[in-house]
Amino acid sequence: MSIAALEPTYNKPDDTSSYASPKRETGLDQFLTLLVAQLKHQDPFNPMESTEFTAQLAQFSSLEQLFAVNENLIGIQKSLGSQQEEDLIGLIGKTVKAEDTTILVKDGSVVSGSYTLEDRADVTIVVYDSNGQEVRTLSPGWKDAGDYNVEWNGRDNNGDMAEDGIYTFEVSAKDEAGHYVTVNTYITGEVTGVTYEYGLPYLMIGDRLVSTNYSIVEVRKTEETG
Repeated sequence: MSIAALEPTYNKPDDTSSYASPKRETGLDQFLTLLVAQLKHQDPFNPMESTEFTAQLAQFSSLEQLFAVNENLIGIQKSLGSQQEEDLIGLIGKTVKAEDTTILVKDGSVVSGSYTLEDRADVTIVVYDSNGQEVRTLSPGWKDAGDYNVEWNGRDNNGDMAEDGIYTFEVSAKDEAGHYVTVNTYITGEVTGVTYEYGLPYLMIGDRLVSTNYSIVEVRKTEETG
């Protein structure tokens, strides 16, 4: 059997609809090189049995299929990412209402979030890092119904400055009877741009960066003034 017949066929130079990944070619070429070397150096008086040779060809076929699956997944991921970016850019100039609990720490500065209380309550705020670990517990105390900013100076429970990155916060509030009071973390405003921080996309609303991982509950045309 001719070894040349076993060599996989890659994309032709004029095929612009797809491409062959360099990593894929490297992996398959290495497999073929080892297989050919094994055939060249086998003992002619004790050649490789056909069953073993067939098994190695099956391994080659499986390897090629795995590379193809990986390339397809990468293509799908890029396609989805491109579609998401187009959707986000389409929000620029529109007024959105979105749920957001993002806090950004960058170069020692903190861009914090806000929350709204429906009734007077005793408020506690917990800040978490990207791994879901508690970083700081804040106790603003009793607050009347209304809108409030999360007043966090960027320091953890030990008093050390938190590292730059994306954080989230969770607000709990109880009334005098110990019952939980409704808290929402919606932000409403005109989207002025889309930016990336630490590899993740964010909507720019005023001086706030709103994570696109949260729910956008309302989108409307910005009303013209003047």
